Amino acid sequence: MTLTGKMLIGQQAISGHLEAIRAINPATDAPLEPAYAGGGREHVEQACTLAWAAFDTYRETSLAERASFLDVIADAIEALGDELIERAMAETGLPRPRIQGERGRTCAQLRTFARTVRAGEWLGVRVDTAQPERQPLPRPDLRQRQVPLGPVAVFGASNFPLAFSVAGGDTASALAAGCPVVVKAHGAHPGTSELVGRAVAQAVKACGLPDGVFSLLYGAGTDIGVALVADPRIKAVGFTGSRNAGIALTQAAQARPEPIPVYAEMSSINPVYLFPAALQARGEALARGFVASLTQGAGQFCTNPGLVIAVAGSALDAFIATATQLLRGCAAQTMLTPGIFHAYRTGVSTLAEHARIAAKGQAADGPNQGQAHVFVTPAHDFLRNQHLQAEIFGAASLVVVCASDDEVRQVSEHLEGQLTATLHLDDGDVASAKALLPVLERKAGRLLVNGWPTGVEVCDAMVHGGPFPATSDSRSTSVGTAAILRFLRPVCYQDFPDGLLPRALQQGNPLQLRRLLDGQREA
Repeated sequence: MTLTGKMLIGQQAISGHLEAIRAINPATDAPLEPAYAGGGREHVEQACTLAWAAFDTYRETSLAERASFLDVIADAIEALGDELIERAMAETGLPRPRIQGERGRTCAQLRTFARTVRAGEWLGVRVDTAQPERQPLPRPDLRQRQVPLGPVAVFGASNFPLAFSVAGGDTASALAAGCPVVVKAHGAHPGTSELVGRAVAQAVKACGLPDGVFSLLYGAGTDIGVALVADPRIKAVGFTGSRNAGIALTQAAQARPEPIPVYAEMSSINPVYLFPAALQARGEALARGFVASLTQGAGQFCTNPGLVIAVAGSALDAFIATATQLLRGCAAQTMLTPGIFHAYRTGVSTLAEHARIAAKGQAADGPNQGQAHVFVTPAHDFLRNQHLQAEIFGAASLVVVCASDDEVRQVSEHLEGQLTATLHLDDGDVASAKALLPVLERKAGRLLVNGWPTGVEVCDAMVHGGPFPATSDSRSTSVGTAAILRFLRPVCYQDFPDGLLPRALQQGNPLQLRRLLDGQREA
């Protein structure tokens, strides 16, 4: 498939006319062809007009039709074969196994949402039948279902060119909910985005859906993104990226005459707690697991373990010594973009002004390679220095040494919102962990015991979200089937004749849904 450098607005490939984006191979610093000229406000207008025109038709597609569409997208992505893998490798510097795994995850997300759509439980059907004889007032017939919000703007992420990008989790969950999607491609991987975008557009056509169900825009700078969020036909936003950009989009959405929800995943340092008995019993294994998690993918994961919290003692000293030895053997790794590499280097330099460097990985031997770092600081410094809580996107972590369990709790209370919090414990640590648990439930969206936060399972129970600044809305998840709920709202139908009701609410339950009927869950 020849890359065109064009946007996809519905079924049309359209050239932009503003500043062009050109991917850079971060392993070589070489620019990649083609250039992608940026779109303007007229292209946002065109994409949003199509999306709005498609909405009422697409949102009432049958469960089977919508699920089939998601499956067809997955098939079309897989059919791209090695062309997709090689382009994504060239644009990101990520190794083949990582890109292949991410393609598998992307397609699995789409198929998981197809299964969710078919089951129909996300419709949340509730029926309270009429009670005309009730005294002192009769009760009307009341029926509720969830309906989609409307067209959704999705911003592709830098660190996941497939799984959090054009057809990633935000797009998959919005399409599953019945919302057309307008994607703004990330400037770091425009070719990968075009390939996947064309696969989605192909699926739209193959399934006979309206053209405006999907569009893909390009643009340098912030203008096109702000215009997209400000368009009155956009009813929600999905974003994964920096804290500053997420806040800017949230503020733009709230400044509209009709404010809309922004589901922005932004910043997290993912504290890891090493409790004394676990540290004493298996400190070396914990150090190995920590270094492996820290350096995986050059540390470019939103769940990277950026903070370690433990009580001072010989076991913690041994853990730091082992981690130091292991880290010294870790090669520097190519980061996703020159910009991300420079931000990582700046973050490490800034942190070095406030904390002691305990260990460094091997020095870089090529462009844009991040050298892993571990820092150490006493808890009293952490509590009074806000610089020590800043996220560094890459393989850098800070060990906070506490004098007591009480100081561990003070540090925990001091933390901002997080995606994850991890507890490494043995039987002797359960009481201490239980006492800390209420704090961590207030601070994080996912709590782990004796694991590592990198790696986010796509399933029904997953929560990938958390209190600000981990996300802009802690009530939702961006991974797992519950993500569909972000793009839905409830509507109640009172005293409707059966023939006027949506099929999901009709008396005979033609979709065979599990309903809440007069307060009882049907089998």
